[in-house]
Amino acid sequence: MNGENTRSKTLTRKDFLWYMALIAGATVTETQFIACSRRKDKYAHIKGKINGASAAIGHQLRNGSFATPDQTEILDTVIIGSGISGLSAAYHLLKNNYTNFKVLELESHPGGNAADGENAYSAYPLGAHYLPVASLDNQPLLDFLHDIGMITGYDDKQLPVYQETDLRYDPEERLFIRNRWQEGLVPQFGVSDAAQAEFRRFFATMEKLRWQKGSDNLYLFDIPVVHSSKDPETQALDNISMKVYLQHEGYHSEEIYWYLDYCCRDDYGAGIEIISAWAGIHYFASRKGKAANADNAAVLTWPEGNGHLVKKMSDIIGERIQTDSLAYKVTPAGDKVWVDYLNVKTGTTKRIIANTCIMATPQFVTHRLLPDGDYDHNFNYSPWLVANITLDPLSDSKGFQLCWDNVFYKSRSLGYVNAQHQRLTLEAPTQQVLTYYLPLDHLPPADSRRYALNLPHEQWVKLITDDMEVAHPGVHALIKDIEVWIWGHGMIRPTVGFITGANIAAARESKHKNILFAHSDLSGISIFEEAFYWGNKAADGVLATSV
Repeated sequence: MNGENTRSKTLTRKDFLWYMALIAGATVTETQFIACSRRKDKYAHIKGKINGASAAIGHQLRNGSFATPDQTEILDTVIIGSGISGLSAAYHLLKNNYTNFKVLELESHPGGNAADGENAYSAYPLGAHYLPVASLDNQPLLDFLHDIGMITGYDDKQLPVYQETDLRYDPEERLFIRNRWQEGLVPQFGVSDAAQAEFRRFFATMEKLRWQKGSDNLYLFDIPVVHSSKDPETQALDNISMKVYLQHEGYHSEEIYWYLDYCCRDDYGAGIEIISAWAGIHYFASRKGKAANADNAAVLTWPEGNGHLVKKMSDIIGERIQTDSLAYKVTPAGDKVWVDYLNVKTGTTKRIIANTCIMATPQFVTHRLLPDGDYDHNFNYSPWLVANITLDPLSDSKGFQLCWDNVFYKSRSLGYVNAQHQRLTLEAPTQQVLTYYLPLDHLPPADSRRYALNLPHEQWVKLITDDMEVAHPGVHALIKDIEVWIWGHGMIRPTVGFITGANIAAARESKHKNILFAHSDLSGISIFEEAFYWGNKAADGVLATSV
């Protein structure tokens, strides 16, 4: 799957028409398509552009050839990638007074899928946008949050006290269902007594599983994933889909199937027919966070999403992060590692000779950098669209008020997050900024990537605006700008059999003692805590070799 050819090819009008209809879940006529293509319609005033990870540069790993490096640098360690795992590794090394290293980053900014952007009205996320309060068992994460000032201390019960401005403000969530907004994301309006009973049963089951341990005295579902119980009965859940699990357990209501499909698409980029039951249950049963000044389901969030955490780490790591640097070859050389990279601005190639290398890269990159050629373990990645919409302030809606998270029932999208929800001023913004999320899971990942990377901005504008219009009639007239960001490989996809399978187990093992791996895809779940775990683990491996 990861060797797929996603290079652009000419797409016909019918290709675009079919793809638009597929995403929207409705029919798009050729007349509508032509009108939108010529921009002579109600969307013509909406400005913006398409951005995204530097696919063209990154694809040089597959398509390009590189000059032999003529400059050499000597370091103790080189880290490839400045996503959360790479930044966590660097942060952990510095905390332990290990300083002679460099972080190579392809993009012009660090962060990976936790990156952020900003316009004249607000900062906003380009991907991941929150972090749940930490489990009391996750001491490294608690220490990190304390170090950067997000945990200000502990109460007499040893529960962490979080900085109030980092906790998500009220109102938190709402759902547009049956032509009105309700508080919370679990469907309520027009839901039968039988369906409500199914929700109560499901959540009671998840709460029981949250605290249940296996015969190995490990929680059945935990974060990081590798700390979860290995009991065969529980792991067998990875061999069926979440949908099959629900059917086996006797759930029938359309509302619970929609809700759980939404949750899987939210965290994994694919629905209950694709995601394993183990991963689907992990979404609900793994988190065990507690706080002195917030409920257990509280999250930390900021206008720029997890870009805030990226900045905290990047500020400390400083100039050791070298952006615009494409690592294209990693060569084990006895007790050394050679890392060759391209400066994408100057076009020059350089070599770092290091004692150790941390590859904080996803598998589809890792296997292209190493000479062995067998590190590609058939990992699947979900493509995503994130759009930041600048518009005149929305008027009051029917039902519950604007929240941080705003979801549309039965939409192909996940709705939008109000990027300005965490503003520290009571003054109303002159323009609102809403961050819209759409997992591109309606086709196999390779096909979705190919179509998404070819779809023009005006087509995305139509798709996004039409979806918003369902909950906000007339919103097209308010929208000024839509900045579209395409993630071709947005997150690892925990398909049936993946998390407990041989492929992921093999991917965690390096054949070279001085090359270490660190990425959330080694967990099968793309969340901050998993990336943080693997970054710390790799850094500990480096520290152990330096003693």
